[in-house]
Amino acid sequence: MQAVQHVFRYLKSKPTQGLVFKTNSSLQLKGYSDADWVACPDTRKSLTGYCTFLGDSLITWRTKKQQTVSRSSSEAEYMSLAMLSCEMVWLKQLLLKMGIDHTSPAALFCDNQSAIHIAHNPVFHERIKHIEVDCHLIRQHILDKIVIVTHVRSELQLADTFTKALSRHRLHFPLDKLGVADVYAPRLEGG
Repeated sequence: MQAVQHVFRYLKSKPTQGLVFKTNSSLQLKGYSDADWVACPDTRKSLTGYCTFLGDSLITWRTKKQQTVSRSSSEAEYMSLAMLSCEMVWLKQLLLKMGIDHTSPAALFCDNQSAIHIAHNPVFHERIKHIEVDCHLIRQHILDKIVIVTHVRSELQLADTFTKALSRHRLHFPLDKLGVADVYAPRLEGG
């Protein structure tokens, strides 16, 4: 209940904030995924968070408790990456139905080197056998050039906003990059 009150106080103090969509943005798809390992104190399930962009404009985001308990932070991050990869496939199909042929791979950004290694490594490891479907899914998306998976430094990870409580100072950077701004402030750039 205290967390809900905190959210309402924040919303009340920021009545003019909203999402800003830039008109001069490219049609490049990119996304950021993150996980908070064993976030739920009752079930020890991890929390997935991701956000997707069309150019510089935030178009989708999600926070969800993972369905299974992860054995490591890398596994939790990899499962988040799998969810983001599926979201990108759906977005590419949506763009195609809208008449926008999107042939370039979507860029997926993850701050966990082990999860990225699992995505690119064709050798299947016994210790990750229980996430086999996700492994093959992301690898197939990489081979089909639907997505490319790239490392992003933790301090530039925009999906942290969806999985962790950030300090006021750390929250300013992702909100700016997510396109959250004062919707009544004059804009100098196109948008």
